[in-house]
Amino acid sequence: MPVGIEAWVTQIPPVTRAWLALSVFTSLAVQCQLVTPLQLYFSFSTAFTNSQPWRMVTTFFYFGTISLDFIFHMFFFMRYSRMLEESSFANKKADYFWLLFLSSLMLLALSPLVNLPFLSSPLAFVPIYLWSRRHPSTPISLFGLITISASYLPLALVGLAWLLNGTWRAAAGDLLGCAVGHIGWFVRDVWAREMAGGPTIMSEAPDALKRLFGDI
Repeated sequence: MPVGIEAWVTQIPPVTRAWLALSVFTSLAVQCQLVTPLQLYFSFSTAFTNSQPWRMVTTFFYFGTISLDFIFHMFFFMRYSRMLEESSFANKKADYFWLLFLSSLMLLALSPLVNLPFLSSPLAFVPIYLWSRRHPSTPISLFGLITISASYLPLALVGLAWLLNGTWRAAAGDLLGCAVGHIGWFVRDVWAREMAGGPTIMSEAPDALKRLFGDI
């Protein structure tokens, strides 16, 4: 790996870096025909009835074959996941992993409602949505064409994904990610601080997980 690229990769926070690496590796494995998407997608019947539990994990790392849509999702997910992990979750690797883990469980439970075999894009929208709610007035330039407030970023990306894919299914998955992101924002920024008076198991990682990540 060239020195410049290696330096750039090592600057990415650890949780985002691991997620990015696994996503790129998964798409490359499909591109090289080492595995097929049929071996990676999630459904309750294949995961549980057919005893293939790995599908509950691989569904979050496959963003499709290398294409414009893949690059679009990689860019925005990495950008805002990195910004969120470097700001709100600085030195809180376990808490950020816990947010993504709980969001993944919710997406798995909700996936039959929209019949989505892959949940990578919905999960990627969780940090995008949370960052936009915590920085609502920040101006965002979309490809240098228009400037919007961060509070409108998730809806703008949903619309762009719809245009790129030409189908409502892409928008449905991203909207599902926004819904789960809204729950994460409410639990962490509204319930924990204003209504419950402090962190809960839903808003803060267990101590065992914090020790595993070296946060305590």
